[in-house]
Amino acid sequence: MRPLADSLLSQTSLVNVVRPCWVSALEPFNGTWHLSEKQKPCGQFDAIVIAHNGKCANRLLAASGLPLIAKQMKRLELSSIWALLAAFEDPLPTALNAASLPFEGTFVKGVESVSWMANNTKKLLASDSGPQCWTFFSTATFGKQNKVPQESIPNATAEKVKEAMLEGVEKALGLSKSSLQKPFYTKLQLWGAALPTNTPGIPCIFDPRGRAGICGDWLLGSSLEAAALSGIALADQIADYFEQGGPCSDEFAVGLHDEYKPLEGHDIGQFPGLESVDQITNVPALTLAT
Repeated sequence: MRPLADSLLSQTSLVNVVRPCWVSALEPFNGTWHLSEKQKPCGQFDAIVIAHNGKCANRLLAASGLPLIAKQMKRLELSSIWALLAAFEDPLPTALNAASLPFEGTFVKGVESVSWMANNTKKLLASDSGPQCWTFFSTATFGKQNKVPQESIPNATAEKVKEAMLEGVEKALGLSKSSLQKPFYTKLQLWGAALPTNTPGIPCIFDPRGRAGICGDWLLGSSLEAAALSGIALADQIADYFEQGGPCSDEFAVGLHDEYKPLEGHDIGQFPGLESVDQITNVPALTLAT
């Protein structure tokens, strides 16, 4: 997805991206924020935005002097999901029967080891012949049952998970046992802090007293659209705050006390505003989105 960010960046001279840079400390000082990376100064800023989540964000906020922001971030709960990339010599049989159309991506229901499957090759090539590369995501339940340290996945676990996910693909496609062609290349990764299971359902969080905000797709669900709307909302909130002279007024506070609610939807993401059309097939495991 990097080309999307590069394209946005090329359209403005107001943004300066510094890479590589890992901010390890936030320190408030004389009305500004001093950022540093392992005690190396990274600059002084009028306001800060936390646009990621999980353990790293929690550690960063723990000693920041932003108790309300830190508390809201810590309330977020994230699922664990396995991702399997598999390349096959021949196309997978995605036309499930004579009445159905072949699909390029689908939610999977009723199969614990697979919740989503997508044909990556179709993003680049229109051909229906030749090798295909597919991405498969597990369910959150399967991820939790088989969770291990994602930085060091035991070989035995990797083999067990890969076998179970390929069996799930086989079942989802309505194939007989052991009839799915073996991939000639696979890569497996555990997405340890994957998608939110709860959300405050607001576009952003902003603390005017600390001049700090939070944005991210998880605040509105989990989609690219939600990420964009969240970033825009926080940018507008910060701009309004500074246009008023930067008062320490609670009138600009957003989301500091909102309750979190369980997030309903597919394990691999939410698609607000998009209505799926279900194809009726003899294999109820799939929900085909067109």
